[in-house]
Amino acid sequence: MSTKQTENATVTVTPVESLYGEIELPGDKSIAHRAALFAALARGESLFENFPGAQDPLTTVKCLAELGIEYEYAGRTLWIQSSGLYYFREPYQTLDAGNSGTTMRLLAGLLSGQSFPSVITGDSSLLRRPMRRVIKPLSIMNARISGTRKGTAPIKIRGAKRPLRSINYELPVASAQVKTAILLAGLYANGTTTVIEPFPTRDHTERMLGLPVKKFGGKNYISVHKMIRIPPARMVIPGDPSTAAFFIVAALITPASEIIVRNVSLNPTRIAFITVLERMGANIKIFNKRNPDGEPVGDICAYSSQLRGCTVEGALIPFIIDEIPILAVAGACADGFFEVKNAEELRQKESDRINSVVTNISAMGIRVRERDDGFVVEGGTLRGGISLDSFGDHRLAMASAIMGLAANNEVTLTNMNAAAVSFPEFMETIKTITN
Repeated sequence: MSTKQTENATVTVTPVESLYGEIELPGDKSIAHRAALFAALARGESLFENFPGAQDPLTTVKCLAELGIEYEYAGRTLWIQSSGLYYFREPYQTLDAGNSGTTMRLLAGLLSGQSFPSVITGDSSLLRRPMRRVIKPLSIMNARISGTRKGTAPIKIRGAKRPLRSINYELPVASAQVKTAILLAGLYANGTTTVIEPFPTRDHTERMLGLPVKKFGGKNYISVHKMIRIPPARMVIPGDPSTAAFFIVAALITPASEIIVRNVSLNPTRIAFITVLERMGANIKIFNKRNPDGEPVGDICAYSSQLRGCTVEGALIPFIIDEIPILAVAGACADGFFEVKNAEELRQKESDRINSVVTNISAMGIRVRERDDGFVVEGGTLRGGISLDSFGDHRLAMASAIMGLAANNEVTLTNMNAAAVSFPEFMETIKTITN
């Protein structure tokens, strides 16, 4: 493969004959966000190795610095010094969450319990995303919080005049971000705050804070008590499985390919995309499993495979929501039909991911039909010879690049700088596994 990148973030990707090699990825973004936030709640020093240099988690760190924590970041190692739950300071300016919905929603929970006012804003994409889902439960807890009339950011939080009140709250939408925001606010609430999940979501918060999870009637009950002690932490953050998915699919759809991704998070709430790919006939092996810091970790090897279409829907969707764009690419190269249902949440991401996935896959000569809650892809041959846009969405940028590797002709990708939100070294890493 050869790539050419211009100053305006346009990249040309040429097809490859095969992919081969081993890679190790930056730390998982979901864990990284939480690691920084929980370290800020602890008293003392925390140290995190393999902390990703992506824009989103570093945005969380920079916002925490505005709230008074000390930090140093160099060579994928993050050091944080903090004074604990009640020693944040009023920020001198509006907090900028950039493109990161995780930063905005989790900070909303943390800041709801502070005595000082604050405002959280973001870029044009983030300012379109729904925030009422986090504002509503925090308001029920007596947080003095508001957004725009449309239920979007900027989020304004007036200082709490008294402790928040604890609640039992059943999530109407499966969201680990909302769950975590409520639990963070619960640290400042009298009594016990419980979040009820009708469908499980990512459980990094529960693991990292050691919170009890009870199961009853098919639902999860996660509780937190006021002023629990959060100790400083030392952790090697495992590789991001959502990023690994792009390289795994690249190996599956490219002839004579074999790729090993080392030290990836194998958290059961994060690797459902592998189950989907195996249903499609993917040859994937997981080995060297271990559990060093409370999060399961291992190595994943993917081989060229003849894929077949399948349907993904229902309770599975929250577990693969970030991987659907690259799963759609796998579906575009599979025999038969690949169908996604019940995924309306995709329209609320960095782009309208239903429309943007359909637009780019269709442009590659693949038949695809858009639906309100998903799409249907009829597998075929990726033709290339065209230009694709990222829609300012990091996952669309990376998925489009993977299509370029497996196409008949080169593909020009515009606005590839969007990939830096989660993986700035994405294109360089691809070059290391091309033959």
